[in-house]
Amino acid sequence: MILTPFEIAEFRAGVLRHYREEGRDFPWRRTRDPWLVLCSEIMLQQTRTETVLAKWDGWTAAYPAPSDLAASPLSEVLSAWKGLGYNRRALALRNAAARIASDFGGIVPNAESELRSLPGVGPYTARAVRAFAFGLPGIVLETNIRALYLFYFFPDREAVRDRDLEPLVELTLDLEDPRTWYYALMDYGAALKKREPNPGRRSASYVRQSPFEGSHRQVRSAVLHVLATRGALGEADLREAAAEEIGPYARDSAFDVRLGRAKTELAAEGFLEIEGGFVRLKD
Repeated sequence: MILTPFEIAEFRAGVLRHYREEGRDFPWRRTRDPWLVLCSEIMLQQTRTETVLAKWDGWTAAYPAPSDLAASPLSEVLSAWKGLGYNRRALALRNAAARIASDFGGIVPNAESELRSLPGVGPYTARAVRAFAFGLPGIVLETNIRALYLFYFFPDREAVRDRDLEPLVELTLDLEDPRTWYYALMDYGAALKKREPNPGRRSASYVRQSPFEGSHRQVRSAVLHVLATRGALGEADLREAAAEEIGPYARDSAFDVRLGRAKTELAAEGFLEIEGGFVRLKD
């Protein structure tokens, strides 16, 4: 797709006008601290802004620098993270903090390749940190931005690939102020999803999030929460505590299978140690 200079200018003007009139304000948008920006991007992955907002002050007070998070016991980190979901992100962020402290002198790097070398940091997160913390341009494409470009430039197409969107994102990018531009795109896309059938569903990468209640994610979360709050437990005690945490969904015949799978996964991912009939968080 080829856009004329007039079409690019018109699109930019509309996006920025919406941002001036209806732009959102979040505490992570008031900082350029690369570490806090990185924290916000990891916290916001697959999590509603309202949920992150409720946890933000506590998290940043506890871990204002990478060294603070890297030195904290996993049980404390998981307790601070509780409610944000997808606990592997907390572990990845803690591991990233350790790498930043050990390999980068406690300073978050601004090179995309170095950012992507950190645990839990993929192309989107690396480019978002570069844009929001350092004001550096790059193609940033997330769910709200994707929805906006689909709505305006692919109104009648299904299963649109990101590689079809990326040239348009690059073509319309504000090279002088990518930080403001991407915030504006996100807010316009978020507003569109509230008043239109979600355009993001026409993306080839769209996946509907499954319910948490009764899911395998709930079993994993229960195991971690129980061990973070109660310490090491025997296998039988862990089963009882996890079942109590989950409630009715632990009564089905598949619970023991799901619990065993969760423990195996969490141990392989670096969360747990299982030894001598006891299960504990790995610190």
